[in-house]
Amino acid sequence: MYPSPTASKLSPLSAPKRGKHKIFIGMSPGVGKTYRMLDEGHQLYQEGVDVAIGLLETHNRQDTAQKAAGLELIPRKQIIHTGVVLTEMDTDAILTRHPQLALIDELAHTNIPGSEREKRYQDVEKILAAGIDVYSTVNIQHLESLNDLVARITGVVVRERIPDRLLEEADEVVVVDVTPETLEERLRDGKIYAPEKIDRCLQNFFQRRNLIALRELALREVADNIEEEGVEDTTNSANAPYCNIHERVLVCVSTYPNAVQLIRRGARIAGYMRAPLYGLFVNDPDRFLTKEESLHIETCERLLKEFGGELIRVNDSNKATAIAKIANHYRVTQIVIGESQRSRWKLMLRGSLTHQLLRSLKNIDVHIIATDKNNVSS
Repeated sequence: MYPSPTASKLSPLSAPKRGKHKIFIGMSPGVGKTYRMLDEGHQLYQEGVDVAIGLLETHNRQDTAQKAAGLELIPRKQIIHTGVVLTEMDTDAILTRHPQLALIDELAHTNIPGSEREKRYQDVEKILAAGIDVYSTVNIQHLESLNDLVARITGVVVRERIPDRLLEEADEVVVVDVTPETLEERLRDGKIYAPEKIDRCLQNFFQRRNLIALRELALREVADNIEEEGVEDTTNSANAPYCNIHERVLVCVSTYPNAVQLIRRGARIAGYMRAPLYGLFVNDPDRFLTKEESLHIETCERLLKEFGGELIRVNDSNKATAIAKIANHYRVTQIVIGESQRSRWKLMLRGSLTHQLLRSLKNIDVHIIATDKNNVSS
């Protein structure tokens, strides 16, 4: 991944290539983001990569401090603010030192008033622009778009935030994950905060329900990024497969009365999987719907909305092709369809819609739902 230190030197006239950014994200303080960042920094250092610590916050955690031993630490700069001497990351010193890889803790940190840049992530962007790779850390609650949701979950308004684009633009995002039980154990053992803070933390931010919700947010956020990257890759290569991280359910709606039954079954499946629900009605452009059929489709649409879903309408004489196109476009993982209502003679001549779908779909589960023949019109 990295060239030798001598090979990385740039001539004065060459423009630096933007550095690569790897973000370690977790559900809360104490999951081990900084430790993991330092561990990977050590591994690369052993392989001959020029690694330096641009900013480290140990929060008096002995394991973290010990893990930093052996790596160069670029001193912080001192700033006098309201008569008090404070310290901040020395971005200019990092640029002058110009390591191949800079390890920078707490991406969402707000710099001391009067600093050249307001936020640490802005310092990181300047370092990346200079051609230096950066490993950084952040907690999920610092994402701008999740601010209101995190406040509702935890009752805590997070003041330090980063724009979502940082995760989207990062070359790699790693979730540092532990169970809520493990995190609570670390907290009680004094590995996260001082003993006098433990009980207050357990009763507030570190409540079990908060940790479960934050953990799910962290895992979902990275899963979304992975899925979006997979879709982008398919635009570059027509044959490149993509991977659906989340389930999505599509119910095939027809003019038959059993469509209502299918929607209810699809809604149950979507509920179990916590998945978006879609309905699809493929209208034959060569056939006009009767008034009764139009009212039936409107009933199906209302029912879908009651279940939090939406109805998609398309015109196509080939139902199997239309369903396959919509399924791929919406990245559907589960299709719900009723068993064929055609006579055996017609099935022998033309085959069933289900069989056509199974031949044209890949990596999509098809649920064929049996229906009451007495309630089906011919």
